[in-house]
Amino acid sequence: MTTRETRIVVGGALLHRGRVLAARRSAPAETAGRWEFPGGKAEPGETPAQALVRELREELGIEARALERIPGAWPVRAGLELHIWTAELLAGTPAPLQDHSELRWLSAAELDQVDWLDQDRFALPEVSRRLTEAA
Repeated sequence: MTTRETRIVVGGALLHRGRVLAARRSAPAETAGRWEFPGGKAEPGETPAQALVRELREELGIEARALERIPGAWPVRAGLELHIWTAELLAGTPAPLQDHSELRWLSAAELDQVDWLDQDRFALPEVSRRLTEAA
């Protein structure tokens, strides 16, 4: 359950041409080298969808549209809860501008080929389902 003190962190399952974008963390040290759906914290007064669009622009240099939230949430740490949203690439080519050292487009069959952060794993079955349906 989300309380007023809980801040939402949004992750973007950026879907494009039957694949989803995974980003390898470069920092902090405890998460470096592991993979995630890119995103970040929602700012006060910002909806999760707005936060996702802003974060994808800042982290990847792209324009995207938030589509819908994947059911479920993950407590990242006290006061932070991760929500994963699907998103559509509107313009640009993703590049690892902030917090990431590598990006990979993965099909449903390739999702298990990277070492996902524990907090992002809850969304993988739904992402896989959506990729399979789109194929």
